[in-house]
Amino acid sequence: MQRPIRLFALTLLAWSTNSFSQTYPSKPIRVIVPYVAGGAADITARTVGQKLSESLGVPVVIENRGGANGMLGTNAVAKAAPDGYTLLLVASGPIVVNPSLYSKVPYDPVKDLQPISQLTTYQYVLVVPSSSPITSVKDLVAQAKAKPGQLSYGSTGIGGGNHLAGELLGFMSGTRLNHIPYKGSAAALADLLGGQLSFMFDTVVTSVPQLRANKLRACAVTGPRRAPVLPEVRTLDELGYKGFDITQWQGIFAPARTDRGIIARLHQEIVAALKQPDVVERLEKQGGNEIVGNTPDQFAKVIEADAARYSRLIKDRGIKVE
Repeated sequence: MQRPIRLFALTLLAWSTNSFSQTYPSKPIRVIVPYVAGGAADITARTVGQKLSESLGVPVVIENRGGANGMLGTNAVAKAAPDGYTLLLVASGPIVVNPSLYSKVPYDPVKDLQPISQLTTYQYVLVVPSSSPITSVKDLVAQAKAKPGQLSYGSTGIGGGNHLAGELLGFMSGTRLNHIPYKGSAAALADLLGGQLSFMFDTVVTSVPQLRANKLRACAVTGPRRAPVLPEVRTLDELGYKGFDITQWQGIFAPARTDRGIIARLHQEIVAALKQPDVVERLEKQGGNEIVGNTPDQFAKVIEADAARYSRLIKDRGIKVE
C-alpha cells in the first residue's frame, strides 16, 4: 500500500506546484537591492523592474536595503519565503567575493539562493590624471618598481572590484601598490583628479566624461575584451598580463527552493526585457554595461568560476576585512 500512497503524494505535489506557478504572479513582487538608491544596481533594478511589471501585470517594487557590504539585503532574500515574491538584484561582491573576504557570512550563496539570470557585466578602466607623467601601464609598473609602496590608488572599499583589480595588477607585475579605500567612487575620483592619488581603476561609464574632457588618461581596461565605449583602449591581457580579468556582473536571484515554473517564467520575462531598445539604451549605451541574459544554469557556472578565482586572489594577497 505504501508505494501507491507515495506515488499519489508525488502526483499531488507536482499538480499543486504546477498549479501554483500557473497562477503566478497574483500580487506585487518585491526586488531587494542591497545598496543605496541611485547606484548602478539600483538603476538596473528600476529599469528591468518596470518592464517586468508591464509583462507580469503586477507592481514590481524596488526596495533598497544597503549595509554590511551588500550582505544585509542579500541575507534578507536568502531567508525569505521561496514563493517568487521576494527577489534579489545584486552585483558580484556579496555572492562571489564576500564569502572569501569575511570570516563569517550570514548566508550561503549557493545553498540559499537560486540564480535566475545574469543581467549585465561591466569592467574597469585604469586611469591616471592627464597631467601625470604616467602615460601607459608600462610607465606605471616601472614607477611602482622604482618606488615600492609609493604609488597610491583609490577604490570603493576593501574587496571592491577596483581594489581587487589593483591587487591583481600588483601580483602579476611583482609590484607593491598603496591601496586607499574610500566610501564611494566619487570621493576617490575627486582625489585622483586633485593629484592625491597616482591612478585608479574606475568604472568605464563614470570615467568616460572625464576622459572626453581630457581630465583623465586611459591606460588599459580590466576585462577579457575591449570596452565597447572605449574601443581604442587595450586590455591588460593584450598588454602582456595574460588572463587578467576583473569584471563585475549584476544578476537576479530568488530564494532557494523557489518553484521551477516560477523561475522559468521570471527568466523568460527578464530576457525579453533585456532585449527591448530602451533597456539596451539605458544599460548598455548609457550605463557602460554589456547585456547578458543567460540561463540559470549558465549563470550558476559563472558564479562558481568567479568564486574560485576571487578566492584564490584574496588568499594569495592576504586580503581581510577586520
